[in-house]
Amino acid sequence: MGPLAGIKVVEIAGIGPGPFCAMMLADMGADVIRVDRKGAQGGSKFDILNRGRKSVAIDLKSDEGKEAVLKLIDKADALIEGFRPGVMERLGLGPDVALERNPKLVFGRMTGWGQDGPLAHAAGHDINYIALTGALYAMGRDETPPAPPLNLVGDFGGGGMLLAFGIACALIDAKKSGKGQVVDAAMTDGASILSAMMYGFSASGMWTNDRYSNMLDGGAHFYDSYETSDGKYIALGSIEPQFYALLLEKTGINDPAFKDQMNRNNWPELKKQLAQILKTKTRDEWCEIMEGTDVCFAPILNFNEATEHPHNKARNTFVEIEGVKQPAPAPRFSRTSPSTPNPPAKAGEHTEEALAEWGISSDELAKMKQGGAI
Repeated sequence: MGPLAGIKVVEIAGIGPGPFCAMMLADMGADVIRVDRKGAQGGSKFDILNRGRKSVAIDLKSDEGKEAVLKLIDKADALIEGFRPGVMERLGLGPDVALERNPKLVFGRMTGWGQDGPLAHAAGHDINYIALTGALYAMGRDETPPAPPLNLVGDFGGGGMLLAFGIACALIDAKKSGKGQVVDAAMTDGASILSAMMYGFSASGMWTNDRYSNMLDGGAHFYDSYETSDGKYIALGSIEPQFYALLLEKTGINDPAFKDQMNRNNWPELKKQLAQILKTKTRDEWCEIMEGTDVCFAPILNFNEATEHPHNKARNTFVEIEGVKQPAPAPRFSRTSPSTPNPPAKAGEHTEEALAEWGISSDELAKMKQGGAI
């Protein structure tokens, strides 16, 4: 089930963006086999990023274990790895070896800084990678340090999702050309390309480096989050004139100062006035007035509330797997809809079963067990 049905992917187990990429591919129907290290512990129904695939536990440092992974690579369309540059090469599983055995292989590499450059071998996390791109500097209020946007911009949007896109592109090319290639997905590159529109705004003079002073960073009174009388929050995004006019109507604002919507000099004062008005009602009361209209309005929900919102429930945006509510596979397809993913596997849960499914013979499995590779 799913548009990637029939595609076989080897995932060398990692954390964060690598598993997220593998989850996305598995969600779309790819047969993804996760290679955990022998002796690895853990794995539960709460490890959502590991859903939808089987896990094999292999000693990558043994000759037998390395050969087992190479046999999987022989049959794979793509591989995902998230080590620092050079680690796969030292294991004897680098792209030169893999592509020599399987010339059509798409070799997906997930790093923070990229495979080359002066920082390539340094440790880092999402916050460091997005800091280098300008994205982090632009986030947050003016009176506080830049605010981390969880790890959505680097790890997942600029990392795992970028690698999934790169692998999909390279798979299409491999089908046409018969040749695989390396996909170098760096979170610094991904966070940068996510910021493309802001770079355009900056170059045109429409964006300043002062946080909380631009239209999309909370500086505008018509594009921000506001507290309601019950201590909850709502989000407004009334940018276009017709939507802004509706906002003024729904909030009962008649002050002529609000008519000059794009006068940045007025934004701080208008924001104060709008905040006072919006704090006169509860979040639910504002939902009754504005939700579903063209104001560009939404209640700000926590994770528990989001799963219960009528719109999300109507679209089945969330699914429940073994009692754990989690995002459903996305995007949607009219013809090749993916099925509900299987729950996350424990490390090594399917070692012999999955290796056999991928064509490893019983004699080979016996030798691997005898040699301690599995």
